[in-house]
Amino acid sequence: MFDRDKVFLGIAPIGWCNDDMPELGAENTFRQIVSEMALAGFQGTEIGNKYPKDPVELKQELDLRGLRVASRWFSSFLLSQPYEQVASDFARELDFLLAVGARRINVSEQSRSIQGQMDTPVLGEAKPVMSEADWARLTQGLDRLGEMALVRGVRLCYHHHMGTVVQTAEETDRLMDSTDPRYVYLCYDTGHFTFAGEDPLLMLDKHAGRVGHVHLKDMRPQVVAQVKEQGWSFLRAVREGAFTVPGDGAVDFGPILKRLSKANYEGWLLVEAEQDPARANPLAYAIKARDYIRKHTGL
Repeated sequence: MFDRDKVFLGIAPIGWCNDDMPELGAENTFRQIVSEMALAGFQGTEIGNKYPKDPVELKQELDLRGLRVASRWFSSFLLSQPYEQVASDFARELDFLLAVGARRINVSEQSRSIQGQMDTPVLGEAKPVMSEADWARLTQGLDRLGEMALVRGVRLCYHHHMGTVVQTAEETDRLMDSTDPRYVYLCYDTGHFTFAGEDPLLMLDKHAGRVGHVHLKDMRPQVVAQVKEQGWSFLRAVREGAFTVPGDGAVDFGPILKRLSKANYEGWLLVEAEQDPARANPLAYAIKARDYIRKHTGL
């Protein structure tokens, strides 16, 4: 289905420790996390808050375990900070990623985001929206950042995300249509589209040629129903188990993986399923995800 020389399997540390809620998995050390990733059979990782800040040290630790850095999250504030400040921060992230051999950066606009607010309902009127001027400022800024990244051999992949200005299918479509395909790719996240009430396969059909990075995330619909009924925040939803690893929820990954293969996708398939590690043993769920992907892709 996929070319082993062009498609790689990774997993994010967010199942072991959570950047937005550091109390989740506070007991899990960096070395434990990356050792368990390797033990579960993954080839790469994204970067979490426990990881060494020195790229040389980080690469040495990952090399020992046969792991690579797949990508890293970057919070952009193009709507609320001067472009020059965002670009300067972005350049430093590119320096770090290139030092560890990564070629993807996942950008999410965080101006006015409610994703990190513990008491704000994620499904409701508090969701930020953009004016016409905002759309122009964001998309033009992303094009400039994407060009900066491409010159250095890195792809900017935009991460649509619950609680942000780009959450829905309509918003994602507009962002893709309004940015230069040479410079801005999509970080396609099955879980966030599903949480938003969108069809992840339909979104992939629309944008398969623009996908630069893939987050494989499953959903527990019974928890999402509670999010709607009780007005939970995004963080409360995570804590209560809205997300899980592929094969453990309601997302039908078979057609999604086939569509990615048909589009000749090259890059990382990255399991990113934030859970409370006290409730969901990270290693057990990593192994479950790895077995599921092997069964459905042969990788």
